[in-house]
Amino acid sequence: MPEIYRELEKLADSDMYPFHMPGHKRNVESTPMKGAFRCDITEIDGYDNLHDEKGIILEAEERANKLYGADKTFFLVNGSTSGILSAISAVVPDGGCILAARGSHKSFYNVAYLRHLNVYYLPYKLNKKYGIPEVYTSDDVAKELDLADEKKTKISAVFITSPTYEGKCSDIKNIAFECHKRGIPLIVDAAHGAHFGLKNNDLKIELKENEKCDKEDKEGKDVFTQKQLYPYNSIPEGAVTQGADIVIHSVHKTLPSMTQTALLHIKGDLVDAEKIKRFLRIYQTSSPSYVLMASIDLCIKEMLENAEIFVEKLLEYRNRIHFGTINCKNLVVPAISDIQDASKVVIYVKNATMTGQKLYDILREEYNLQLEMAGEKYALAIITGWDTDEGINRLITAICEIDNKISHDANEKSKIQNANEVLDSECEIINLPERGMSVAEAWDAEKEELQIDCAEGHISGEFINLYPPGIPIIVPGERFEKKILNDIKRYYEEGLNLQGLTNRKGIICVKQK
Repeated sequence: MPEIYRELEKLADSDMYPFHMPGHKRNVESTPMKGAFRCDITEIDGYDNLHDEKGIILEAEERANKLYGADKTFFLVNGSTSGILSAISAVVPDGGCILAARGSHKSFYNVAYLRHLNVYYLPYKLNKKYGIPEVYTSDDVAKELDLADEKKTKISAVFITSPTYEGKCSDIKNIAFECHKRGIPLIVDAAHGAHFGLKNNDLKIELKENEKCDKEDKEGKDVFTQKQLYPYNSIPEGAVTQGADIVIHSVHKTLPSMTQTALLHIKGDLVDAEKIKRFLRIYQTSSPSYVLMASIDLCIKEMLENAEIFVEKLLEYRNRIHFGTINCKNLVVPAISDIQDASKVVIYVKNATMTGQKLYDILREEYNLQLEMAGEKYALAIITGWDTDEGINRLITAICEIDNKISHDANEKSKIQNANEVLDSECEIINLPERGMSVAEAWDAEKEELQIDCAEGHISGEFINLYPPGIPIIVPGERFEKKILNDIKRYYEEGLNLQGLTNRKGIICVKQK
């Protein structure tokens, strides 16, 4: 079975002269990026077409099917964004209703705008300890669907994100069951879960007697052995095999593929694959990159052949981080009971001894460790099976050194905070702002700029997000409340990546008449 990259190599080595796009003409002297340009072509005879695949691209998509167990898989070269836009457009009619998690990627809100959708939200649950979005159970979804039925609201699809940016996982299997009882398709944004469900034998943990933690702690209780504590010995099951109807994966986020590469999977008979394809033609470029498609295909080939090695390295690294930082007093790396995805390393700052942004900056500026993002209370690192021993050890050393420095610098205030800190991981329900207009109405309305202190009661004309991951603090059409405005001011003062404010620190509101 031919592979896209091998076929591109054959073409590059052949005598076929390119009197066609792209303009570099596969001339390796045209740019410093010689390797990529050598294999960069457009749709020419014998090389298939992403939007009407019948040859090498179709065969590559079928290899991805084999890996994930879908009925149909499409390659995406415009990222998971194009998959989310296409999936929702295909299953929810223009002006229709969708039930979704508030913590959805901004592409979800973009399609809500483009398709004039009425968005109904699942309860916005926040983990009180870490300040990260919580995930959903089947009861959460069933309750909202039943409520919609009582109100005669026709929900056309349910859309959730799992795993979340921070690595928490919803109960996909039972949520899918609740959706299917009502004939409703479940769309899962699993952009960060392309490694889920890969060949994955549980790690066999053999510990020598002297590796056990058999001493008593200060309270006289037996400390568990490392074997009992060993947190990550597998990765979660994938959303496709758990029953989701459409699953979108960003293969570049946690697997070895180039940025902007993704997959859209279809499973079951609730989704019209041809309608999905129609919208993929709309939302994806008409000149798809063969370099990106070859990258996807090579990534799938690598996982088909070596997924077990990849997964075992990931789990080994994650557990090394766990045990290497387990004695830290001020920085906490939550384990599997809180963060189910081994690829996500949340470094939580206890007792407000520093902000997540400050921790992120220290790791970058003093240790040359570039993390993925900073939240208000934590910084987030992403690891994969392609990390190195040296990199993982540097992260562990950095966390321990920063923790030790915090301990030495701690003042009485932090000691009091330490005594009073909430230690449970229970979640709270966040009340969403009042909706005064639809997303489309507000985004298209005449706008005005107001200072933060003057915006209370006004309707937002723009999204305001903390990015990444891009979960909206407020959505166009929602009304500003005092608490939201205070949060925005605090995030700005803490130096977090706040998007949606003007250059003058103003807020875009719908102009009042």
